[in-house]
Amino acid sequence: MSNTLRTALAAVLPATRLDLVELARIPSISSDAAHAADVRLVIDRVAELATDAGAAAVEVVSAGGHPAVIATWPAPPGTPTVLLYAHADVQPTGPIEHWTSPPFEPTERDGRLYGRGAADDKAGVAMHLAVLRAFGGTPPVGVVLFVEGEEEIGSPTLVALLAEHRDVLRSDVIVIADSANAGVDIPAFTTSLRGLVDAYVEVQTHQTPLHSGVYGGPAGDALTALCRLLATLHTDDGTVAVEGLHVGTSTAADVPEEQFRAAVGMVPGMQLLGCGTVPDRLWNKPAISVLGLDAPSTAEASNVLLPRARAKVSLRLAPGDEAGSALKALTAHLERHVPWGAAVTVVTGSAGEPFALSTTGDVYDLARAAFAEAYGNEAVEMGQGGSIPFIAEFARANPGATVLVTGVGDPSSNWHGIDESLHLVMWESACLAELLLLESLAP
Repeated sequence: MSNTLRTALAAVLPATRLDLVELARIPSISSDAAHAADVRLVIDRVAELATDAGAAAVEVVSAGGHPAVIATWPAPPGTPTVLLYAHADVQPTGPIEHWTSPPFEPTERDGRLYGRGAADDKAGVAMHLAVLRAFGGTPPVGVVLFVEGEEEIGSPTLVALLAEHRDVLRSDVIVIADSANAGVDIPAFTTSLRGLVDAYVEVQTHQTPLHSGVYGGPAGDALTALCRLLATLHTDDGTVAVEGLHVGTSTAADVPEEQFRAAVGMVPGMQLLGCGTVPDRLWNKPAISVLGLDAPSTAEASNVLLPRARAKVSLRLAPGDEAGSALKALTAHLERHVPWGAAVTVVTGSAGEPFALSTTGDVYDLARAAFAEAYGNEAVEMGQGGSIPFIAEFARANPGATVLVTGVGDPSSNWHGIDESLHLVMWESACLAELLLLESLAP
């Protein structure tokens, strides 16, 4: 790689980092209707930045949900087209009082940028922009920049977007900057991701609220019935109890339990759920969580038997499973195990397919060389317990394309959690790695 190009990247990184800070200030929480305008604002701003980075065409598109931006840099003759993906929507903050600094006031401490979305995934957006700027708006290969605003809610309108814009999104290589590295100086290619389905389950025991003293005993309440139902989703050791779900294994080396416990911040005495190695449980087995309950808070609770209670249940799927069949299995389990003959209603929510990637071929060979040069260490291959529905859907729309899932976070980034952060030196290495990759893909 020429020193001129390295110098060009170094020159654009400070301004791009300021753009990252600007983007991270926008509370683009896609799951909250109150922030729909913020999602639109961040997508519109990305569109402006893409224009400034020399895109030949920029379009903000929607298929009835949150918008996305598609920007294109035409391929020089005889060169491939590379699609660069990231998302600009973010998770809710959780309790703001637990953050060390306000989640939407990006703050640098000890070489890390703290803020919601600073890593997941506005760092990916900024990385793509930095690379395109370093090329002076004329990359050596064709580039399609695709930044969506719905990833954190399962990309519900993605299939429609892909169908509507199939021609402009068609590409030979897909780089998805929405994963984590093994360490701040150890790059990783994510080779498998779990799928995700969720459902809303409501239990009804009677028609109206009842006095707990007058009727309690023979008359059960819906919240207790719901709690008993949710408890059937796991065995006593925490293994998922829903029948019919795929279970795989991993060849990755195990992670010391104490290391995992420390990373999670587990309370003393809390056991790890399930069985097998930590990579097995994180990457290749299903996981079920209860994400929320519609029930009175303890401050609002009164002495009544609730007639209805509702929960949101999330199911992560192992690679090799299928979202539709998993939803049916989860629904059948909930209907079969509802206690005391209570009425149960299950409404399915979002779904995203799991995915496993092949890492052979010329593109991966070039990528390994580029990332090793940028980070000073060879890239490793690893699974992720999270889900990126975009991957499976786009792979279907682009059969034969090589997909690379690269890291903009590290094990300390705390995605979706309190004090999410980006290691800034690692982010610069990630920018350099992508720059090297695009240069090497040109014949």
